[in-house]
Amino acid sequence: MKWVSYDAGDGVRTGVIDGESVRGLAAGTTLEALLESGNLAEAGEDARRAPGEVRGLAEVTLLAPLRRPQSVRDGVGFLEHLRNCYRVLGRDGALDPAWSHSPAFYFANRDAIVGPYEDVPVAPGSAMFDLELEVGAVLGRGGRDLHPDRAEEHIAGYTLFNDWTARDHQLVDLAQGIGQAKGKDCAITLGPALVTVDELEPYRRDGRLTITLSATVNGEELTRGSLDQMDWTFGELLAYASRGTDLLPGAVIGSGTVPRGCLLEHVDTPALADFTGWLRPGDVVSLCGEGLGETRQTVTEGTGVLPLRPAGVVR
Repeated sequence: MKWVSYDAGDGVRTGVIDGESVRGLAAGTTLEALLESGNLAEAGEDARRAPGEVRGLAEVTLLAPLRRPQSVRDGVGFLEHLRNCYRVLGRDGALDPAWSHSPAFYFANRDAIVGPYEDVPVAPGSAMFDLELEVGAVLGRGGRDLHPDRAEEHIAGYTLFNDWTARDHQLVDLAQGIGQAKGKDCAITLGPALVTVDELEPYRRDGRLTITLSATVNGEELTRGSLDQMDWTFGELLAYASRGTDLLPGAVIGSGTVPRGCLLEHVDTPALADFTGWLRPGDVVSLCGEGLGETRQTVTEGTGVLPLRPAGVVR
C-alpha cells in the first residue's frame, strides 16, 4: 500500500492511494497513530473496503506522510558520498577505519518535516544551500538491541527523504565539534507516500532493495544511483541505532546520501563559497525513486538573521 497524508480543503486526512484516487480514513486518523497501534495493515483493508471518503488525486494536496515522526535519525549508509565530500574539502578521500567499524548517524529535527511539494526557504543566513538524495525507512514495530539480520523485519515501509543542508552553517557545526546543528535544522522532506515493504518486493534482489534513485535541479539530472549501493544496510543501521535504547514505531532513519546526490560533491572551485551551483530562490529540486514516487519543490527566499549580540560587543 501507499499511505499518504493529504488535505482536500477540509483538514488533514490519512488514506491509501488507489490508482488515481485516495481512499481516506475517518477524520482525525493519523499515520503516526496507526503505526503506534500496530493496526496499519487492518486500517489499509478498511480504507479499501469502506473508506471514509474517496477523492481524486488531482483534488488533494499531498503532505508529508508522517508530519511529526516519533524520531528522525539520518545515517551514512553510502561511504562513497563521504569520500567525495572529503575530496572536495581537500582531503585525499581515505576514510578513518571508524567508518567501517559502525554506521554513523545523527539525530535530525523531527519538527522540520515538510511535504513533497512544499516550498523550502533557504536556511536563514545561508549562501551555500544544498539538497541530499536519500530514502527513509519507517519503523512499524519497535525494538531494542535488534539483530542486524532481522532488524529490517521491523520496517513498515519506505519514503523519499531530502535532507536539506546549509553547508556554510555545517562548517561551523564541524568546527565546534559536538554534532550537526544549524547546518541540518531547516527542513527534511518526506513523501510523497509511505510505501509498504510488500509493495516494493518487485525491486528486491538477493535480499536487498535495488530501487533506482535520482535527483534533478531545474530539470537537469544531478545523479542516479541504486539503494543496493549502500555500504551499511538498513538492518545494520537499525541494529546499531537500537543498541541499549528503544526504537519506537513511527521512527524514521535515513539511508544517507546517494553518491553525488548533493551539490557539495559537485563543487569544482578551490573555495566552497565560490561555487556557483548552490541552490538559489526559484530553483526547483526533484527526487525520484522507483516505486516510491517523486517529490518536486521550489526553493524560496529565506528569512534574515537576527544578530546574537550588538556589533562590536565582546565578552
